[in-house]
Formats: sequence, structure tokens, C-alpha cells
Amino acid sequence: MLHLRIIAPGDRTDAVVKLLDSTVGATHLAVLPGAARTPPGDVVMCDVAREAADDLLQELRALGLPEHGCVAVDQVELSLSDRAERAKVDAPGEGVDAVLWESLTEATHEESQLSVTYLAFLTVATMLAACGVMLDSAILIVGAMVVGPEFGPLAGVCTSLVRRVPRLALRSLTAIVAGFPLAMLLTGLFSLLMDGLGLFSEADFAKPHPVSDFVWHPDKMSLVVALLAGVAGILSLTSSKSGALVGVAISVTTVPAAAYAAVALGYGELSEAGSAMGQLGVNLVGILLAGTLTLLAQKAFWARKRKQRPAVVSEV
Repeated sequence: MLHLRIIAPGDRTDAVVKLLDSTVGATHLAVLPGAARTPPGDVVMCDVAREAADDLLQELRALGLPEHGCVAVDQVELSLSDRAERAKVDAPGEGVDAVLWESLTEATHEESQLSVTYLAFLTVATMLAACGVMLDSAILIVGAMVVGPEFGPLAGVCTSLVRRVPRLALRSLTAIVAGFPLAMLLTGLFSLLMDGLGLFSEADFAKPHPVSDFVWHPDKMSLVVALLAGVAGILSLTSSKSGALVGVAISVTTVPAAAYAAVALGYGELSEAGSAMGQLGVNLVGILLAGTLTLLAQKAFWARKRKQRPAVVSEV
């Protein structure tokens, strides 16, 4: 269940209450007349089944509440209520499958900002991956994959394509296009510093790396893994299974490939660097393609569910 707290101008409260009262899957309706001060208005609260929330949020937006009031949404971790159980039964579909497009757009918008924190995480992840490559350490490479924040902007591009939000697409692409070159540049300088300190060496770079060899050798399986990761990543963002995103981060070699390319360029190994960049490109394209197709499939699925919605109104 989700809890909605709405600040509605006095002249729109009746319309809001009528909407909530007629929404399949909504319950626990409460109205506090004149309780809001900034902005002034009435406070309206209700609980709604996750699978019914997206349509409701769109209707609330159509009433002009974001401009003239407020709509806040919280996850209800525990609700001891028979009415809540009936609301979830009445609502079409399953809550775990539901896509909250407003929430997804907001989340990817925040994750796609070219901020100092984003660049710091991406750079540190790339440097960790460089250490993992030089030491042929699976632990360091996996750790770098987990630290890397690149899936946020990739999901932002997918969301912008499906929802047709050009600003989000521009922001997300900027984070990707500017972030990776900067992280690679700093990692290249880091590798030269480590070489100067005697911690890295060209001999270490040239020797066999059986554990991390997959990082810079793109093949057909690289695309398959990227496609599967794109599907899993989008599903983890759109459902309540957000913990699965860690597994997605571990499954793709975007950051390690960028790290290897940076180190290879530092030692003048252009062929190796090109191969690693190919691995990076395959992963980025695969994730974007699979993520966009997954969102389109979810959009079509829920459009069909809306047509099958039963004519039932939950008690409030």
C-alpha cells in the first residue's frame, strides 16, 4: 500500500475527494479542512494499492495539484486493515508488478544529475577496477561494479524515451557522455602515479590476467549479459524489488572496461584500449535497448490491465 498526503486548495477539495472516493483500490480516506498553511488549503489523506496508484497520480496531476498544492507519496510498510486488504484485491494486477511512472521519472531524474557525487563515485569505481585489473583480483572488480553509479543515467535515458521527456534524456546522456571520459582521464593519471610509485608496472599490465580477461574481450555473450542486465535493472527500479539492482551492477562490465581502457591508453596499448572500449559500448547499447523495450512492454501490459479493470469501488 501507498499513503497519499494531499494539500488541496479549498475550491478543489471536493473534486479530489470525489476522485479518491471513486478510485478502485483506494481506502482510509480522511479530510482535514483548513489544516494546511503553506500553501493554504485542506489536507486530504488516503491509502491506495500500489497497482492503482499510477492512474490516481495522473488524475491528481490533471487537477493541478502539483502547481497549486502538493501530493506526497509514502510507502506503507505495515497496514493492519481489512479494508486495505480488500483494496489490494479490488485493484487490477499485482502490486509488485506495478509501475509508478511519476516515481520512476523522479528517481531517474535524481540519479542522472552530473553532480560532484556522481563523478566521484564513477571515478573511484573506475580506479578500483584499475587496481583489480592490475592485480587480477575478482573481488576488486566486483567491488568496482557495485560502486559504479552509471545505471541511473542509463535508466534515465530509457525512461525519457518511453515517456518522451527530452530534458531527462539530455541530462542522462550528459552524465554518461561526460562522466565516463572524465573518470577514464583521472584513472589514467592515477595509473601513471601508481606506476611512478612502483605499485603498477607495464610488465604487470602485459602479463596474463585469467580472472579479469573478460573485461576487455567483447563477444556475443557480452551483448546477451548486457541485455539481461538491462531487463533486470529496469524491473528492479519499477517494482518493489529494488535490492536486485546490486546484482545488476555486478553483472555488467561497464566500469571495469572503462578502467582497462584508461590503463591501456596510459601504456600506449591502443589495440587493447580499443577492445575495452568495444566492451564498454556493447554494454551501454545492450542495457539501453533492453531497458527501453522492458519499459515499453510494461507500459503495454498496464494499458491492457486498465481496460480489464472491474467496476468495483472499495469502501472508504
